[in-house]
Amino acid sequence: MLDIISVGSASLDVFLSTEYCRKIKQKSQGQPCALQAYPIGGKILVNELLFTTGGGGTNTAVSFSRLGFRAGYLGMLGADHNARLIRDELKRENIRDFSLKQNKGITGYSVILDSHEHDRTIFTYKGVNNSLRWGELPLNSLKARWFYFSTLLGTSFEAQKKLAIWAKQRGSRIAFNISSYLAKKGIPFIKDILSRTTIFVLNEEESITLSKEKDRKKRFHILHKLGIPLIVITNGRHGATASDNNKLYSIIPKQVKVIETTGAGDAFASSFLAGIWRKNDIPFALQLAQANANSVIRHHGAKNILLTWPQALKEIKKKPWRIRISSF
Repeated sequence: MLDIISVGSASLDVFLSTEYCRKIKQKSQGQPCALQAYPIGGKILVNELLFTTGGGGTNTAVSFSRLGFRAGYLGMLGADHNARLIRDELKRENIRDFSLKQNKGITGYSVILDSHEHDRTIFTYKGVNNSLRWGELPLNSLKARWFYFSTLLGTSFEAQKKLAIWAKQRGSRIAFNISSYLAKKGIPFIKDILSRTTIFVLNEEESITLSKEKDRKKRFHILHKLGIPLIVITNGRHGATASDNNKLYSIIPKQVKVIETTGAGDAFASSFLAGIWRKNDIPFALQLAQANANSVIRHHGAKNILLTWPQALKEIKKKPWRIRISSF
């Protein structure tokens, strides 16, 4: 039996870096907004070109494996060269590969543009990622103590819903990390998974969209009422807050040099689960999550510099992050 199986997307990520950047200030609904502008019909030199693998499913599977867990990956790949690159990486990272192949279709692909102040713009082609079907899953082989779900849509989301029911019936626990796509669908759309989720991770904007509530404590209350024991709301450079329906645990981030933020959310969510599993301690889990997220944002690529367990512990011991604990 594996420790955990990550169920989610896979892609080939292409990072483009160029010095051409024009900051345009506009006002959007009364708020200042910065856009990147590129000339129509122009030709822009690319300074750096980096090819890596990405996608929430493979990013988190690699994170779990490097942290010392027996990990697997389940998702849909195409019958192309990019799929072979992804499968080769899963093998190198000692991840059990449960991925399915669709002979007609292209593996997920993303183009990531460096933008102002190390932010990024991502052009994502989902490809076959959302073509996973329940009837095709190798259920007899999917034996794990945990399942980690990242965002999938279409028939893949329907398969995830059925997998959540199936896994819960067999005693497995579920961690769920959504994106804005699912947050916009609303609670009823994802309730079948949420009601079976042990750890739920989402960011500030997603939590407001999903709950339709601006007050953070009220957001936690709404989500806990669905039966979720442990919820984490992340907020970028402002840190993250976890709730066990009794207390709130907020991590105060330290300033770090940011190179690129792709994959930071996956690193945080997977490492938080790893910390809870190993220590059953929320403050420690938040520190582990922050250590791995900080490592990712200091480099290009969603998983290139994901930490091993000893490396993460070393980062925590250097200078622990401050955790503020308050009553719910």
